[in-house]
Amino acid sequence: MKCTPVLLFALVLLPLHAQESGSSITGLIEWDRMELSAVVTVGLEKAGLRFPSGRARAEALLEDEYETLIQAPLMTLLIDSRADLAKKIESGEVSRHDIDAAVDRARRIPPSLSGDLSSIAGRYTLSLRELVDEFPRGAPNEVRGPLVPIPTQEYSGIIIIADEAVPVHGRGARAMVRPCLFPKIWNSDMELVFERGNTANPEWGMVRYASRESVSDRSPSGISGELRERVGDYPLRIMAQGVFGTMPTDPVIHRDDALLILSSESNRRLLREGRVVIVVEKSALKEAF
Repeated sequence: MKCTPVLLFALVLLPLHAQESGSSITGLIEWDRMELSAVVTVGLEKAGLRFPSGRARAEALLEDEYETLIQAPLMTLLIDSRADLAKKIESGEVSRHDIDAAVDRARRIPPSLSGDLSSIAGRYTLSLRELVDEFPRGAPNEVRGPLVPIPTQEYSGIIIIADEAVPVHGRGARAMVRPCLFPKIWNSDMELVFERGNTANPEWGMVRYASRESVSDRSPSGISGELRERVGDYPLRIMAQGVFGTMPTDPVIHRDDALLILSSESNRRLLREGRVVIVVEKSALKEAF
């Protein structure tokens, strides 16, 4: 992977910083929950602190370490098929100041001491929606119907099943679809079907990701309760035919399946409302760092 200056700085500086301070970070990006959770640990001996007198200073240091150590995993977060967060900051699409403000809004659990009082740990949970809100967006684009519509039913949502390796458009390879903040959906003629700019719902301005188990539930609809609010009881299920992008994030669906959506005003409204779920391979839903 080619590193941008922002990302290169993070990858080189942060391990050195952690080694000197005795601090570390572990965490998980959960795409199905749209959350980034992290545990930051500070070694008290290396920090020159002892308890109980140094508790306030240790907690302040923990906050400083969180803001520093979270940068490396955050900068590699995939935003779309072309760029991670570091590249988006470098291009000026989003400001570093705004991202730092979103990082500061993470939920915090009161820090805890290790049993031998040698370290202190803090737990942080950052909603990825906080990052989404920092990206500028204009009025939603109109979702146009096809010149020659086809008969179609009215659906309550759209589910694209992409949890197996599929052909990568323009390459002689196959790949699994990877989650990102702003995926696009293309048809097999490589015409754009869905992008973030189509959506009018601020909260649902991105797709939901799920595992196949979530859309193969034992309930009458087959949809788990957590997804039913998004796609309803009668969603259109579509198998991905391929994937597109420098990073393989954008599902490609068959032209006929796209027509089932676009031929109906009611179904086009599903795109505008962001009632879209992409099913990916279960291991892709959790990215550890």
